[in-house]
Amino acid sequence: MSRNDALRAARLKAGWRSMEAAAAALTRHGQQLLDDLHFNVSPRSWRRWEGPNPGWPPQETALVLHDTLGRWPEDLGFTTPQGWIRPEHHEETTVQNATFLNVTAAALIPGPLATQHVDPALIDYFQAQLEGHYRADMLLGPHDLIGALGPQYQLIDKLTRSATGATRLGLLRVGAAYAALVGWLYQDAGDLSAAAFWRGITQEIALRARDPHLIGYAMVNSAQVRTDLGDGAGVVDLCEAALDDDRVVPKIRVMAMQQQAHGASLLRDRVAVDRLIDDAYRILSRVNDDLPWGNACRRTPGYLEVQRATCYGRLGLGAEAGALWEQVLGVVPASARRDRGVYMARQATAAATAREPEQAVEIARDVAVIAVETGSARMRRELATLERTMRPWQDAPVGRDLAEALAPVSEGS
Repeated sequence: MSRNDALRAARLKAGWRSMEAAAAALTRHGQQLLDDLHFNVSPRSWRRWEGPNPGWPPQETALVLHDTLGRWPEDLGFTTPQGWIRPEHHEETTVQNATFLNVTAAALIPGPLATQHVDPALIDYFQAQLEGHYRADMLLGPHDLIGALGPQYQLIDKLTRSATGATRLGLLRVGAAYAALVGWLYQDAGDLSAAAFWRGITQEIALRARDPHLIGYAMVNSAQVRTDLGDGAGVVDLCEAALDDDRVVPKIRVMAMQQQAHGASLLRDRVAVDRLIDDAYRILSRVNDDLPWGNACRRTPGYLEVQRATCYGRLGLGAEAGALWEQVLGVVPASARRDRGVYMARQATAAATAREPEQAVEIARDVAVIAVETGSARMRRELATLERTMRPWQDAPVGRDLAEALAPVSEGS
């Protein structure tokens, strides 16, 4: 074959009489489907696709092609790469669904259960375990911990139903912290539906514990999910509600302010971003509680500058974000491999936004290695953002260098 007749036939069937019309139609549909105005298919790309060596489109483009033409790229004459599995047949989806059902069952066990004596010392035991889980998350990532936390939460829930008085309230507090961690693990793994479910469980238990600090923490956790969903107004609403309670400790106020800054960046309000991060800085030194949860602002080097840099990147301030990422990466230890990978991916996107594509590719090469080693969904999402930002150079040599650098990530996802 001297050309890709399968794609040509699909184009004509769709009513696109020219390749230019097809590229424009696919671009419009993709921008609407992905809610991404940067999505673009050039006439040059479409001409290559209908040629004798069509290659393989990026994953997002493959999804748009399927949604537009009702067929996957391998049915449209593209050269199928080794290891390609159609999204609706991906085995990982089945595994994730099964894990979610098993872990979620721990939160929905009907009661009452058989009563038993509950020693108050168990509260300290579970709190100590929680700190170990936080450390393990930094080293292992979400997938290995989600299944382990379900049974522990189930045990806490069982003991809570038998406990009374101060012991019951203490178990409710630690149970809320466990639920919050499960929610974060699902969010980090890219499953926002499961994350939202566990954020809801966290809020319910915090309210039952009548603990204003936990209630504020739960609202900030829910705001994190709304941030990933792109709902700036929802983020601001939840954070303002958390800040309305004057009883909450400074740590909760710092968390709420920085998360509200993310909401402001989604609403394109740089002035609010800087004001909120600066306000958080003013009270950061007052964070001195002994609560076992929500301590990222203590243990994350450059915590608030990480948030500011992320917000600047979202606002399209490439040069400013890049300078901040350079500063942050200078203090983040090499052992924090997953965090470094996420930050470097955002740094690469900032470089691309600042019209420095060669620097973006250089950084992306290192990120790809970390992404493959850790299997981080957050890192893959950041690299997908980088790919979208680099689309103006997709047909240039630097664009091909990026595709080559990120190929191992696509093959291992």
